[in-house]
Amino acid sequence: MQEKKNKAAIQKRLARLEGQIRGVSRMVEEDRYCVDVLMQTAAVRSALKAVERLLIEDHTSHCLEAAIQSGDPDEQRAKFQEMVTLLEKARDS
Repeated sequence: MQEKKNKAAIQKRLARLEGQIRGVSRMVEEDRYCVDVLMQTAAVRSALKAVERLLIEDHTSHCLEAAIQSGDPDEQRAKFQEMVTLLEKARDS
């Protein structure tokens, strides 16, 4: 299987997110001002959405493209439906 082009960027962002989550947890533990904690959770949500965009890009350029090239209509429909479902979930969140 071909490595996805955004893998390193995704891993880097996830590591940063892990640190942000630990920071939010520490803020809650320290009874920090609610607005400050909420600002950090908003930053976490934004960073996670950036990871989702990279994953969707990889899915499109790798998995969906492979289904198109396969010529298999069932696989194409399945990958297309996966993409529609992902986009609906991303929009609703």
